[in-house]
Amino acid sequence: MSMDQRPDLRQQVTLLELVDRVLNKGVVLSGDITLSVADVDLVYVGLRVLLSSVATLEEQGMPVAIGDALR
Repeated sequence: MSMDQRPDLRQQVTLLELVDRVLNKGVVLSGDITLSVADVDLVYVGLRVLLSSVATLEEQGMPVAIGDALR
């Protein structure tokens, strides 16, 4: 493999590093889905997901639900 074909190792991120970064910083995903027939909206679904570690949420002062109780 020539030098031009080899990927730059400094730019590669492993899956473990990616998960660690996401859990330490947190990430918010959002999306909208609308099902329609003949230009008539039948179903609307709004999705909001917060992905973070419990420790990160507690550092930010957010209440964390564990079972039925808030911590």
